[in-house]
Amino acid sequence: MNTFDSPFTAASTALEVVRGVDLTGRTAVVTGAASGIGIETARALAHAGADVTIAVRDVDAGHRVAGDITRSSGGAVVQVRPLDLADLSAVDRFTGEWSGPLHLLVNNAGIMMTPELRTPLGWELQFATNHLGHAALAIGLHGALAAAGGARIVSLSSSGHGMSDIVYEDLFFRQRPYDAGHAYGQSKTANALFAVGATRRWAADGITANAVMPGGIWTNLQRHWDPSVLAATKAQVAAAGMSAKTPEQGAATSVFAAASPLLDGVGGLYLEDCHEAEVVPAIIDGVSGVRPYAVDPENADRLWDVTLDLLGGARRSVS
Repeated sequence: MNTFDSPFTAASTALEVVRGVDLTGRTAVVTGAASGIGIETARALAHAGADVTIAVRDVDAGHRVAGDITRSSGGAVVQVRPLDLADLSAVDRFTGEWSGPLHLLVNNAGIMMTPELRTPLGWELQFATNHLGHAALAIGLHGALAAAGGARIVSLSSSGHGMSDIVYEDLFFRQRPYDAGHAYGQSKTANALFAVGATRRWAADGITANAVMPGGIWTNLQRHWDPSVLAATKAQVAAAGMSAKTPEQGAATSVFAAASPLLDGVGGLYLEDCHEAEVVPAIIDGVSGVRPYAVDPENADRLWDVTLDLLGGARRSVS
């Protein structure tokens, strides 16, 4: 892949990526920025001069993070607003209250390998939170993104997409036994496909979207893993001579997608280690590459239509 020539690597940090980048006058929303790589994503964008809004469920934690970023950046503007992506009314409230253009939307929040949980609408929680909530957020903010001119959306995917394509016939595990890994996998495939679909539809409005694989990072995202499985996985990684990224390194590709001049007007890609990923038949070493179905335009179009139907039906049911 050589859509662009990036100078950054897996070891680069978010602050290194924005060195020399001026985001003064630009607005950014980062979901899930009260923990993990979301904090470092918001920090780097703020350090580069962006006016950052942290959109989080835990507002108190968000305010603590905002204060830390303000101090570390020398006075950056960091706002905190409540957002529960599993609650469409909360998403609609967030988008309805937004005013002015939005230059950067980083759909960073996510949940992983949860027990079988559902929203009040009966949607499986990982797909509802990771994909449907973020899709509703982006669609609701489309006007603000279009008004910005050259806006970017960053969609956080994962090598976990390799566990499952979208199972349209049973998105919410109503017919098949629930599998936490497969549920997570299809939600991350959906995140990658959303970047393809949004770029295809919105590039004419000056909006591009790219999907991001942050890399292997131990954060609170793994809190639902069985402790013995988590310990064994960490041991296997260490035995293979591999090392996990720090949160600062994990945020680098998100920040690259949001801020690098190399991606001006470029969308629909799946990025890892600040480069375009190779399309592969199977994920290499459990981490690298993107499966063909996760960047397939026809698959993206199908998911887009299904997503609009689900969101529209949900809103009609409560109107």
